[in-house]
Amino acid sequence: MTSLPPQPLSPLDGRYQKTVAPLADYLSEAGLNRARVEVEVEWLIALTDRSLFGTEPLSEADKTRLRALYVDFGQNDIDWLAEREAVTRHDVKAVEYLVRDRLAALGLDAIAELTHFACTSEDINSASYALTVQRAVTRVWLPKLYAVIDTLTAMAAAHRDAPMLARTHGQPATPTTMGKEIGVFAWRLRRIAQQVEASDYLAKFSGATGTWSAHVAADPAVDWPELTTAFIESLGITANPVTTQIESHDWQVELYDRARHAGGILHNLATDVWTYISLGYFTQIPVAGATGSSTMPHKINPIRFENAEANLEIAGGLFATLAQTLVTSRLQRDLTDSTTQRNIGVAFGHSLLALDNLQRGLGEISLAPDVLLADLDANWEVLAEAIQTVVRAEIAAGRSQITDPYALLKDLTRGRRVGAADLAEFVRGLDIGDAAKARLLDLTPATYTGLASATVDRL
Repeated sequence: MTSLPPQPLSPLDGRYQKTVAPLADYLSEAGLNRARVEVEVEWLIALTDRSLFGTEPLSEADKTRLRALYVDFGQNDIDWLAEREAVTRHDVKAVEYLVRDRLAALGLDAIAELTHFACTSEDINSASYALTVQRAVTRVWLPKLYAVIDTLTAMAAAHRDAPMLARTHGQPATPTTMGKEIGVFAWRLRRIAQQVEASDYLAKFSGATGTWSAHVAADPAVDWPELTTAFIESLGITANPVTTQIESHDWQVELYDRARHAGGILHNLATDVWTYISLGYFTQIPVAGATGSSTMPHKINPIRFENAEANLEIAGGLFATLAQTLVTSRLQRDLTDSTTQRNIGVAFGHSLLALDNLQRGLGEISLAPDVLLADLDANWEVLAEAIQTVVRAEIAAGRSQITDPYALLKDLTRGRRVGAADLAEFVRGLDIGDAAKARLLDLTPATYTGLASATVDRL
């Protein structure tokens, strides 16, 4: 058997590449290297802006040409770095060499020795990861999560008055509305999304072991903590002033735990909608040309929700591993975080793929109100709760002599199907006031939804 030509090993780089491509701008190896070049360049500008070590501030034209190294970062740079890293066996050092090489081409050799000045690799990496993850989350992942939330919110409003039999423990229970149940997911997800939106993205820039030792040795008169903090904040991220050689990654642990939490809620949504489809509450809108089953022509499989479910499980496992691994580092440094962080894009890729499937799947289903109403009409026994609660209120008000109304209703309804006529006859025979009796006789499973509809307004 001959070997295949080179193929993508991951489905994210194969059949799903188009869906997750926006993340690759930030969380790919090339995206990380572009951010590394950005940090190196901006550090050069920060040092020269302060006229350190006999330099003078660069002209605006020179700054623009220098910033073009990362603004216009492209395939030639990617290839150059790959060739140089094959020699250096060190990715950040290759980036330093690229910047030095470009400085020479720009006629800025005079500041070449300030490239990577007093930096450990983790200074560059921590800032680069903070930038790339921040941008991937705020520009790609969060907008997709909010798009799903907005879809759910719109569905909740559309179906706010659609009565539905609830099922607690899988058994018929007090009716609700489909809108309220969909709204529960919108509410839960929006809360987590807001927490993600408020996330910190931290970096350190304090040298080999977080002590600014080389900085002070080079110029003891400079307030290096102030300078490096201002530099990190100028990038739009937050400085961590107390670290070892690495930034402690706690912000990443918090973020990935929140992303995993969101994924758990989305997984719950996927399985619930799948179940509603299986009950006939939602019908699936046929897609022209699509095949549901290779042998059963009638089938339309809920594949969007099944795909989302699986990808959320993969993403959740990866997010959990990221959080578990990144929270610790041996003494002042080990490299477990380096390998782990290379999979950040994989975790968000599977999560983004799930969000895409959920959004598309929610747009391919239609509510079947007749099925919901038929289900309600077959379960009049769910009104037992209303009856026994009204009887209790009547007893408390002195309008009834009934004892143990719960037991009375349990004997009537537990394990039995009770129809409308049976319940009406039972209510007419109750020792309660006429107004309470009239309210109960007017009640049906479809109208016993309390404030479910109004609850949607809270979204």
